[in-house]
Amino acid sequence: MKLRRVPFSKYVVPVLAGIRDEWKTFVAVTVGNAVNALAVILFVLPYRFPDLGVSGLAVLSNYVFGISPAWVLLAANALLMVWAWKELSPRFVIWTAYSVVLTSVLLKVFELVPLPDLPDRFLAAVASGVLHGVGGGIVFRVGASSGGLDIPAVALRRRYGIELGQFSIYVNMFVLLLSFFIVGFEAVVYGVVGLYVYGIVVDNIMRSFDRRKQVLIVSSEPRKVSDFITHSIGRGVTFLRGEGGYTGEDRLLLLSFLEPRQVIFLKKFLSDADPKAFMAISDASEVLGKGFKNWKAL
Repeated sequence: MKLRRVPFSKYVVPVLAGIRDEWKTFVAVTVGNAVNALAVILFVLPYRFPDLGVSGLAVLSNYVFGISPAWVLLAANALLMVWAWKELSPRFVIWTAYSVVLTSVLLKVFELVPLPDLPDRFLAAVASGVLHGVGGGIVFRVGASSGGLDIPAVALRRRYGIELGQFSIYVNMFVLLLSFFIVGFEAVVYGVVGLYVYGIVVDNIMRSFDRRKQVLIVSSEPRKVSDFITHSIGRGVTFLRGEGGYTGEDRLLLLSFLEPRQVIFLKKFLSDADPKAFMAISDASEVLGKGFKNWKAL
């Protein structure tokens, strides 16, 4: 029986194309998890603070049994991956698996990093919350996760629109309650501070990157305005056909999604080119499609 030889390029080309398309995701996931690992090593373990989610359970196991958090993270996330493969997209699971392995490695590597000397534990708690929020927000932004409770958090956000920070706050209260019996009341209070800061930072990072301005324009020079938005600002425009309620005249309305700074340019243009134009501006909390958030990030 003669085996049919499959061209090597049939597999290589799609892989290379995928790497090219996902290089930004690779950078974001790597940086985000590095920031999270630093937060644990620099501002959680040295001060015996409770941590968040599965990482929090890993930290508690370190306090009680002396086990490295890296091994607990690997074991717990392996179980969650089995569930995630059925519930979420393969892309999300693959990037999450990379996050878990990377974080476990970095936790071991960063043990060699010199620890900062912060006499104020409150500052350490705030720093841990900020770093966790920044790291988590960067990872969430590209449609990946750091594993652990991020997996059910993303699933709930997609199904019911629950904010990631809010979900984390509610679930992690249980972890903090468990921590009370291990690290004591004072450390738990500092942990609550870090958790609160984390929730604020991660939600604001998610909203600030996704938020755009929706503009609806009524102008006597719709083609001129459309050319300005398309060529000078570099955004797309959709024409909507309407009718003047008083005059009964047919009109072309323009709909576009812009960044806040681009709205300023458009206002200046309209004030010069068509001072009688009307423009309604509203916040669009999330815009998906070409030129904005990629559908692959879902």
